Amino acid sequence: MKFLITGGLGFIGTNLIKFLLSKNEHEILNLDKITYSANSSVNKYFKLNDLYRFVKGDICDETLLTSLLNDFKPDFVMNLAAESHVDKSISGPNDFIRTNIFGTTNLLNTTKDYWSKLSGEKKYQFRFHHISTDEVFGSVFDDGLFHEESRYDPSSPYAASKASSDHLVRAWHKTYGLPILISNCSNNYGPYQYPEKLIPLIILNALNFKTLPIYGNGLQVRDWLHVEDHVKALYTIITKGKVGETYNIGANNQISNIKLVKNICNFLDSEIEDKQKEIKSYKDLIIYVKDRPGHDVCYGIDARKIKKDLDWKPEIDFQLGIQKTIKWYIKNKFLYIT
Repeated sequence: MKFLITGGLGFIGTNLIKFLLSKNEHEILNLDKITYSANSSVNKYFKLNDLYRFVKGDICDETLLTSLLNDFKPDFVMNLAAESHVDKSISGPNDFIRTNIFGTTNLLNTTKDYWSKLSGEKKYQFRFHHISTDEVFGSVFDDGLFHEESRYDPSSPYAASKASSDHLVRAWHKTYGLPILISNCSNNYGPYQYPEKLIPLIILNALNFKTLPIYGNGLQVRDWLHVEDHVKALYTIITKGKVGETYNIGANNQISNIKLVKNICNFLDSEIEDKQKEIKSYKDLIIYVKDRPGHDVCYGIDARKIKKDLDWKPEIDFQLGIQKTIKWYIKNKFLYIT
């Protein structure tokens, strides 16, 4: 099959392409703008594979998208192109509106035009998969979980922009018949994540003996999913999912931010003996900072639908996954400047 992947040099996109290339049977066209968080070094490795093609570009460029769709003739379009850092969306929301809303609309329009000209089996099997987030639901209370029918209640400009794009994708299906799929995932962790997100930030700050900032009291709860489990779920959805459906992806790993950070510190303490003399434990680097505006209290994903309908379930144990991730950043810390 032929995959057009937007945002393929981001954290999830990098791991998705790595997974697809490992199957040695799919052609991939990766369209990426190459922003500050792109994994450019991995792109050089991907280019060694004859099944991979890269184009630097923006999903807001209608002419480019039209050309790529008509030239590459994909069977699947997977939209991972997005601005995704909540803090940046609070200080500067315009880029999030541009990419996540206007860019998605532009991609939907050009894909609709491409799909409408297809015929036969090619048209029947085509899918547009929009990859979204659990943050569109806001905060869950009383130990509840987000399910596919949960009400949207976004708190940040980032979450609002992703909620908007979800609604647009559904509208293009209902209005124009575009065969779409949507997935909403819980917080991802694993290799190649840019260190503005919690887990790589804490790991790399600790390795550099910098402070480990915790918002508010640190009791905010997040539900963690290893990125390698996530990309397998995405592949399952795009190849087996029912057109028009939404699937939640999660691994039922809810933990407070402060407990997670202390777990990371404990593991680093056991792995690295050569700490600076002024600290006995990496936990000594923890500081509490003013909470983020509109900070959601708790996230939790109900992933029973994808398990029941598509026979997907997570495979990576959370504790082992965190340890594996820490070891990866220790080995690859040279890739990131913090």
